Amino acid sequence: MPDDSALIVRSKSVRAKHAASLIVLRIRNNEPHMLMGMRGAKHRFMPNRLVFPGGRVDRADMTAPCATPLSPHTEAALRKNANARLAHGLGAAAARELQEETGLSFGTPPRLDVLHYLARAVTPPLSPIRFNARFLVVEEKHVSGTLGGDGELEELRFYGMKEVLALDLALPTRRVLERLTIWLSMTEGERNHQDKTPVLLRDRGWLME
Repeated sequence: MPDDSALIVRSKSVRAKHAASLIVLRIRNNEPHMLMGMRGAKHRFMPNRLVFPGGRVDRADMTAPCATPLSPHTEAALRKNANARLAHGLGAAAARELQEETGLSFGTPPRLDVLHYLARAVTPPLSPIRFNARFLVVEEKHVSGTLGGDGELEELRFYGMKEVLALDLALPTRRVLERLTIWLSMTEGERNHQDKTPVLLRDRGWLME
């Protein structure tokens, strides 16, 4: 009879879905503040966690209209791990999710040229729900509307960096905020001349692509 202890059960990896998360950035008294909200307890992915507005890319996002396309720098950075349709879809998804979850927008149709690409994070292979998430940044001055949304995010407001880092954050969220701090320390010229983008793989840490 075969030795059961020698059998190896391999778990099937779930394919990571493309997603966009948006950091709406406000600077007050030289401190960055980010628009964030709490996921409810019934959410399958990251329940009871403070997160940025965002979600997976829908098929319609790939061809969604926009007032202005992504900036050449942001598109080039996204295109390192996406084709042209997906790069556009990521920007459109960020705009759509912002409006759905917070009631705010950067135009209808949205201006995608106001988006900056910060980092990418991939959920570990053995997780039951996986995302290949791109984190984008938009300055508050480009956003308008009345804060509200569809209720998916609770306690929705701008959180100061010191306040939010003192909370019990999910590790990817904390690491992305650390990258945001680095990004904010750069000049606009330094940001626009970056030729590599950080990628967070939980079991390997930050890599550059």
